[in-house]
Amino acid sequence: MEIERLQRLRPGITEKGLDAFLVSHAENLRYLSGFTGSSGWLLISDNNAILATDFRYTEQAKGEAPDYEIIQTRGDLSNWLPDLLSDLGWQKLGFEANFVSYHSYHELSETIKSKQSNLELIPTTSLVEHLRSVKEPEELELVNKAAELTDAAFEQAKSMVHPGVTEKEIAWEVEKFLRQGGSEGVAFEIIVASGPNSALPHAKPGERLICSGEPVLIDMGARIGGYCSDFSRTLCCGEADRTLQEIHGIVLKAQTAAISGIESGMDASQVDGLARAVIEQAGYGDAFGHSLGHGVGLEVHEAPTLGSNSPDMLLDGMVFTIEPGIYIAGWGGVRIEDLVTLEKGRVKVLTKSRKDIQLSVFSNQQPTEH
Repeated sequence: MEIERLQRLRPGITEKGLDAFLVSHAENLRYLSGFTGSSGWLLISDNNAILATDFRYTEQAKGEAPDYEIIQTRGDLSNWLPDLLSDLGWQKLGFEANFVSYHSYHELSETIKSKQSNLELIPTTSLVEHLRSVKEPEELELVNKAAELTDAAFEQAKSMVHPGVTEKEIAWEVEKFLRQGGSEGVAFEIIVASGPNSALPHAKPGERLICSGEPVLIDMGARIGGYCSDFSRTLCCGEADRTLQEIHGIVLKAQTAAISGIESGMDASQVDGLARAVIEQAGYGDAFGHSLGHGVGLEVHEAPTLGSNSPDMLLDGMVFTIEPGIYIAGWGGVRIEDLVTLEKGRVKVLTKSRKDIQLSVFSNQQPTEH
């Protein structure tokens, strides 16, 4: 599988006029080689596939990346890379501009100058991320398993949501359930935000007690075989007042408009507009301040981006979230988020949990298909 990915990457390296490409981003290393260590570099050309890592990971690299030549490094990038490149005869090296620090770039440039080398460092962006955005069947299977575990964890979360329980207690029970269910940790720090805290899109769970009649926003994700899920629901224990019911209904209508309107080949910005128009028409446009969604895979935030200024196009095989929200400072917020994929031109929803706001609605009922 990794060999096939290399073959798809290599034409992009050639098109940019590069002799070779240096990969440093951890998820890109894993995608292209299978290597899961926390420190390593890939050097890829038409004829070479090299994985360079330090003593801690050389044996691991041999097992995880059998199709790569393994080189043991010592010291910083500038200590070993220039000599290696000189031996290989490469003069134009592309690197991932978003993932190489200024310090590393500066040190490497100074070393190249001191050696009077003809090596040219050429910044690139999204060469690997573009490939990763369209998932292979094996990747989709792992994402779907993560989504299934997330749905199960939400059932556990619902049983915990009642007055007097803290946000942190619910978050811990969800995390424990995910880990016990086979998740490799959590895809991101679980969000449980109640009352006014739910107006913070990325609130951290705290000691606040759940109160009757308030929104409780829960956002969680599992990680299976390296692949993530992402999912949100907003609940209310006790009676939801008219404002909460109205706002929840608007957010759900916006999400439904996007899910039903998406087709393969659409611009991601157009998809964002499908949901945003519903919220704007309801008078809450200023309260929906983030993009409609984002890609999910080895990272919980990756390509494509579903935002008003996104240049991305949605294609079959992509996995992304649809997560409109309305957030009102001092009152609270509502977000409904599902993980979806594009299949045969249309949306397939991977997370199956119900979307009712009223917690009592869930009693003695099983999750339904979308």
